[in-house]
Amino acid sequence: MAEVNGLKLEQRHGKSRVRVARVWKSHDGKYHFAEWSVNISLLSDCLPAYVAGDNSDIVATDTMKNTVYAKAKECSEQLSAEDFAIILAKHFTSFYQQVTAAIVDIVEKPWERISIKGQHHEHGFKLGSEKHTTEVMVDKSGTLRMTSGIEGLSVLKTTKSGFEGFIRDKYTMLPETRERMMATEVTASWRYSFESLSSLPLKPLYFTERYMDVKEVLLNTFFGPSKGGVYSPSVQATLYEMAKAVLGRFPDISFIQLKMPNLHFLPVNLSSKDNPVIVKFDNDVYLPTDEPHGTIQATLNRIRSKM
Repeated sequence: MAEVNGLKLEQRHGKSRVRVARVWKSHDGKYHFAEWSVNISLLSDCLPAYVAGDNSDIVATDTMKNTVYAKAKECSEQLSAEDFAIILAKHFTSFYQQVTAAIVDIVEKPWERISIKGQHHEHGFKLGSEKHTTEVMVDKSGTLRMTSGIEGLSVLKTTKSGFEGFIRDKYTMLPETRERMMATEVTASWRYSFESLSSLPLKPLYFTERYMDVKEVLLNTFFGPSKGGVYSPSVQATLYEMAKAVLGRFPDISFIQLKMPNLHFLPVNLSSKDNPVIVKFDNDVYLPTDEPHGTIQATLNRIRSKM
């Protein structure tokens, strides 16, 4: 932040939606593939560009775009979206004197290796659904803030869900039930506890594995055991159990936020007062609808004990 003529100026500039795909070939003949959409924001000491039309301290956004491609080429070994974001952020804060901090956001497309007759294909991939996201912020001192997440994780269970005991007034039409379908599209983001570049784990693909592990915990908690499942008294209760399970399993995650809209499947009913039974349904035909939908969001933080 700078003060100019009695005014406060906060500024950053960057390049958005830089799309890059990287292919690696391993020693066993298998190809590995990643597609990223990269957003870069630089915080820099470039006040003259705003107040005097002097661009001599500006890192051009074209330079940022080309840096993404050049750094992707330098990554000779397969790496996670988090690691690539760290490489970019470190470059901008160390290479340019006037850049005080860099924020790099990456969304990874969910390309998955296909299987043919039970065998993993060497170079064949299909596009999945949910996306892997990350945001990394690095400053000149090496201080780090890193968040990862999932977007578009669609889940549904056909039973073991209900909603009872809520406030009822003259505007309430929703009946109470202990038997309903439950569907949502999970958006999750979690903050890692690593606070400096020097504290990062050295294990290759550490963050890719952690992403897969977190997704597995979220899914296992939502669905419960494959036989019998687990009852959900509300989306709120299930959301809390999912978030709590992640913090309980992974000590390197300091908080997690979950957004879980309640996507509705309404039982079809073709009866009326004049025609009591046109077709008899038994909760086996539904009308899918995602508008309007309920919105449920919560953040769970790990509380640090006081010494």
